[in-house]
Formats: sequence, structure tokens, C-alpha cells
Amino acid sequence: MAKPEFSARGVRIARWPRSLTRAGEVRIEDGRLALLTSYGSEIDSAPVTKVRAGRPWFATSDEAVATVNGTRYRLTMDRAATDGGDAEETERSGRFLAALRRAAGRKS
Repeated sequence: MAKPEFSARGVRIARWPRSLTRAGEVRIEDGRLALLTSYGSEIDSAPVTKVRAGRPWFATSDEAVATVNGTRYRLTMDRAATDGGDAEETERSGRFLAALRRAAGRKS
């Protein structure tokens, strides 16, 4: 199994209006984005070319919104998992967006 291009644990994954997991995992591997529960069960997955993601104006610095298979998910990088505060949280959500663009072959 290849090393994932991006992996973040401790991610709160919400589908409006409810939270699906508070300690999930977001993984980009082999050209697919996968949203996993804390137990490793798949919530949703899709090829990265079919995923839309960004950071809307109303989101905080540690959040991103991803549309996977027509369903919008709000991804919040866990504050407890990062010791560096806002700068590291912003970097982590920014790394997710950059990894998604890179895997899909899109320019920033």
C-alpha cells in the first residue's frame, strides 16, 4: 500500500446540520479522497477529480468545506491535535486543499 498524499486524524466531519464524527480521518490516497470515522469505516469517498473543496468566507481558519458525491461536508481540523494554535491549524487545512489540488492535477 502506498503512502497517502495527505492524511489528517482528529478531524470533525459534519454534514449539515449534524456531526458525523468528532475524531475522523481525511485521507487522499491513490487519486481518491476518503472520509473515515474514528473506527475506520468509510463515510464517503470519490476520485479527487470529482471533489470540490475550499474555505468559504464564513469558515474559521481551521475549517474547509468539501463536496463529495454531491454531499457537502464541513471538515474541522481538531484544535487538540495541533499544539501550534491558529497558524498550524490554518496550515493543516491549507495543506489539505493544496494536496487535493495537486492530486487532481489542478493549478492553484
